[in-house]
Amino acid sequence: QVQLVESGGGLVQPGGSLDLTCAASSGLIFMYNMAWYRQAPGKQRELVASIASNFNIAYTEAVKGRFTISRDDAKNTVYLQMNSLKPEDTADYFCHAERTMADGERRAYWGQGTQVTVSS
Repeated sequence: QVQLVESGGGLVQPGGSLDLTCAASSGLIFMYNMAWYRQAPGKQRELVASIASNFNIAYTEAVKGRFTISRDDAKNTVYLQMNSLKPEDTADYFCHAERTMADGERRAYWGQGTQVTVSS
């Protein structure tokens, strides 16, 4: 079992920045593919950025060039640096961890989310 705790959300003006942090309870986080998702009111949850256990990184088109995902496995932590924020970035942001075990079993975990509001 892996517990994920997000922090760093808040209210920011358009054009501003926020840094989100996801702290994992497991010391085995280096084995997990990590990702940030977001869910805006009335919309489906969507993938924002991912960083695999081998450090391969991917972003959804809407955040490319503005958001940066990173991980520090020694600290069991994943980060999402968000710059040039727009009102459409307003959402609850969720941390996600997943891995496929040697026997093929897939294990996935979600954090409780942190709210990001971009508004003037």
